[in-house]
Amino acid sequence: MPMLGFGVFQVEDAARCRKVVGEAVETGYRLFDTAMTYRNEEAVGQALAASGVKREEFFVTTKVWITDMGYDLTLKAFDRSMRRLRLDYLDLYLLHMPFGDYYGAWRALERLYREGRVRAIGVSNFSSARLLDMSYNFEVLPMVNQIELHPRCQRSEELETMRELGVRPQAWAPFAEGMKGMFTEPVLTEIARRHGKTSAQVMLRWNIQRGVAVIPKTVRRERMAENFDIWDFALDEEEMHRIAALDSGRPSMLDTERPDEVRRLYGYLENPVLTSLK
Repeated sequence: MPMLGFGVFQVEDAARCRKVVGEAVETGYRLFDTAMTYRNEEAVGQALAASGVKREEFFVTTKVWITDMGYDLTLKAFDRSMRRLRLDYLDLYLLHMPFGDYYGAWRALERLYREGRVRAIGVSNFSSARLLDMSYNFEVLPMVNQIELHPRCQRSEELETMRELGVRPQAWAPFAEGMKGMFTEPVLTEIARRHGKTSAQVMLRWNIQRGVAVIPKTVRRERMAENFDIWDFALDEEEMHRIAALDSGRPSMLDTERPDEVRRLYGYLENPVLTSLK
C-alpha cells in the first residue's frame, strides 16, 4: 500500500470527480480512496479506466457502510461497488464504521480475501478495544485501520496497539480539513519555513515519519502537486517533539464513543440518496 494516496470524500458531482481523479493520476497518485457513501465510486472507476494507466499500478480502496453490515449484505454491497468501480478485484476493502453486524461483515471480508477478490481487508474508525476484540475472534485480522490522525489528534497509544497487532494505520483528513487554524498553526508554519515547505506538507511528512499512511483530499491541482511533493525533506527529532505537543488528546472531527455522534451516523442512513445506491 502506498504511503501517500488521494481521497475523494465530498467530491460528489460525477463530472468534477472524474476531472479531479484524472488530474491526480497525472500528478502521480496511484492510491485512490472512495466509499459507497461518498456517492462517487462510479466516477472514480470511469476516471481510472480512462487514465491509460495499467490497472495493476493502482491501489483502490472502498468501504462498506453500516446499512450493509452482515455476511450476505456485505457480499452484495461488495458486488455493487465493484460494478460501479469497473474492477475485477479490489486492493483494499474496509468496514467503514464499528457499528451494525460488523462481525458478520468481517466474515464476508475474510471470504473475499481468501477468494482473491480483495488483496487486503481492514476497518475504519475502529478503537483499540474493538481491534483487540477482533484479534480474539477471527482468523484474519484487519490489515489496515483508517482513522482520524493529524497534529491535534495523534492517538499514540492506539498506534502502539496497532503495531502490536500488525495493523497498518492510515490517516483520513490528515489536515483536519483545516479546522481550528491548522494551516496557520505557528509551530507548523515555523517548521515549514525551515524546510522551504508548507504547513500542509509538514503535516503529511510528520504522519509518514510516524509510519502512518495518508490520504489527503483536494480538488485543486496545485494542491495535489504540493501534497505529492513531500519526499525531499525530513523532520528532525526536535521538530517531531514540537508537533507532538500539539495533541489535544481527542478527535476533532469524529468521535465514535460519543452518543450524539452515533445517533448522527445512524441518522445518515435515512438519506434517500444512499438508499438509491443499494
